[in-house]
Amino acid sequence: MVIGASALFLLLMALFGLAALRPAWVRGLPPRGWLVWGGLALPALVLPPLVAWALVMGDAALPLPGGSVETIEAEGYQFGWRFRYPERGGVETEDVLHLPAGVPVDIAISSRDVIHSFWAPRLAGKLDAVPGRVNVQRLMADAPGRLQGACAEFCGLKHAHMYFQVFVHAPDDYAAALEALAAPEGAP
Repeated sequence: MVIGASALFLLLMALFGLAALRPAWVRGLPPRGWLVWGGLALPALVLPPLVAWALVMGDAALPLPGGSVETIEAEGYQFGWRFRYPERGGVETEDVLHLPAGVPVDIAISSRDVIHSFWAPRLAGKLDAVPGRVNVQRLMADAPGRLQGACAEFCGLKHAHMYFQVFVHAPDDYAAALEALAAPEGAP
């Protein structure tokens, strides 16, 4: 989209420069030509590829059922977050979300008590956690690191303390980190 918009911008700036440097050439073109070529032909050439690209990329970002993407359950409660990893032996964490880098993951977001809002600003937009309902959001972290997440919906007097850490691991380290969490206390 940025490349397409930049190409259009450069073309328009070139036409503007041409009009400024060679006004006689611009005056010689009929207004109908500007409308047909600039208003119909150019958008007809540029917009269909951009729309097709947006549809393909947008579809890939949707958490569609039946995929082979790992699901992590995120449950908001006053005043924290519980994360469950059902495909990793049911490991649970409090206020800490572990993600693999470069791999899409679906987050099944719910609430135990009141409406919360799951928000990891560097990963995706906000999505409400509503009692009795599960909303799904697809996340994909680009690189390993540590990020911050928060509840973005006022949910009570301690709302300001309702944040969570996001640890993004390399794919191999992700499995090892969750295995370490599943190990009993004192195990090597």
